[in-house]
Amino acid sequence: MFVIPAIDLKNGQCVRLLQGKEDAVTIYSNDPASTARRWEECGAKLLHVVDLDGAFTGSQKNLDAIIKIRKSVSIDIEVGGGIRDIKKIDELVTLGINRIILGTAVIEKPSLMKDACNKYPGRILAGIDAKDGKTAVKGWVEITGTDAKDLAREMKKVGAAGIIYTDISRDGMLSGPNIPAMKEMVETVSIPVIASGGVSSIKDLIALKEIQHLWGVITGKAIYSGAVDLKEAIKIVQSPDF
Repeated sequence: MFVIPAIDLKNGQCVRLLQGKEDAVTIYSNDPASTARRWEECGAKLLHVVDLDGAFTGSQKNLDAIIKIRKSVSIDIEVGGGIRDIKKIDELVTLGINRIILGTAVIEKPSLMKDACNKYPGRILAGIDAKDGKTAVKGWVEITGTDAKDLAREMKKVGAAGIIYTDISRDGMLSGPNIPAMKEMVETVSIPVIASGGVSSIKDLIALKEIQHLWGVITGKAIYSGAVDLKEAIKIVQSPDF
């Protein structure tokens, strides 16, 4: 299971939000590129980068910061937030972004997901954010009536390379991940699932690793607050002997 550090961008800064609330923001760094290098030096193999301004507005606002991050590290980068058309996907791929995450567009523009998967096989991920099993869109502002597991099955059908599943009630709370919900999602689809939300300790990461076939876990606030030492976490969780 891969441990994937998150870099959430707002106004060009590296931040974290509490339960995705736009006004509950903590700024961790004014230099996201140096933060990216720090996580790479800790042994991360993949960075999870989200344009929060893009997620809320539907239009990416942190492209300069994303470009600087891409230039600062050699590891793979996945980017999400505000990606609503194929032109933006083309632009990010051209800039060297390895994996693209579609979230709101998965529900509001299903044809985009299908077209993107056809054009860039193995590189398009579906970001499914859920509260009580129902998906949320537009930076988690709107809860829909769509069942998260049904949506995941549909994403597999159209060719998604994987699912990033976030329990938004746990995100940024350091309250521990929703293990039963993550296990259910992994058992729902045969494509890779990445867990997100609620990681507060190495113990949480170990508990997630016990979910058979869980591909990875994203951690944000825990590594920024110091609750989790990323280098140690990677060493423990990614060890084949564990």
